[in-house]
Amino acid sequence: MPKKNDSARRNFIKLSAMGLGGLTLAPFASPSLGTATLDTTANPPSKKLNIVCVGAHPGDPEFGCGGTMTKYSDAGHTVTFIYLTRGEASDPNKSYAEMAALRTAEAEVACKVLNARPIFAGQVDGNTVLDKGRNEEMTKLIMGEKPDIVFTQWPIDGHSDHQVTGLLALTAWIKSGRQYHLYFYEVNTGSETMAFTPTDYVDITAVQDRKKEAMYAHKTQNPVETYNNYFKPLEEFRGLEAGVKAAEGFIHFKAFGERSNIIGLKQ
Repeated sequence: MPKKNDSARRNFIKLSAMGLGGLTLAPFASPSLGTATLDTTANPPSKKLNIVCVGAHPGDPEFGCGGTMTKYSDAGHTVTFIYLTRGEASDPNKSYAEMAALRTAEAEVACKVLNARPIFAGQVDGNTVLDKGRNEEMTKLIMGEKPDIVFTQWPIDGHSDHQVTGLLALTAWIKSGRQYHLYFYEVNTGSETMAFTPTDYVDITAVQDRKKEAMYAHKTQNPVETYNNYFKPLEEFRGLEAGVKAAEGFIHFKAFGERSNIIGLKQ
């Protein structure tokens, strides 16, 4: 039976003996209903996981879920960032080639901070494409990493590149036969990400400074103001929702079998 003060709180994606690999998930714990827990027997404690995080631009994975990725890599799991573009269009005063070089270098620095490996998918900032060919490319790229879990951007978003990124990753998950867990993360909620209500949280209090260091590697993106105005308040707000100092929120896109159950009822 959960404690009374836990009854109206979503559980975290919890650290277990295998780091974050246990993925204990419960939408709402209730004294009368008990706790719904994702079956993780397919990932025993000795297994090291392949984590893939897909983002539209350099900085999106770091800003959206850098704390969670840090916890995975610190626990010994493999973390790979797939950047859809190199952020070519982010400065109208510089050529695409100049900005691509700058933002690629920033991403590489950030990935070193988080102990992640960067991959660039080759699309162009501001001109990303969602079609059959690009779906096949992204599916091949993601599946080539043999992922256990994929994180990607929430497609209900004001930025078209974010929309495309989320839908490409969703399509890859479907085409794979739903072979891995799929989570969506938020970026600049309120101005870009919309209608985002987390199902799960990760306590990033202990790694908040590492996440900030990775964010600050993106010097062309005005990281200090961006962090102070958007991400610090968001981390604190998600922390309030989760009952900790700072947290990142996620939406878990469940496979069919997991959708067909509700706590306390047998199907």
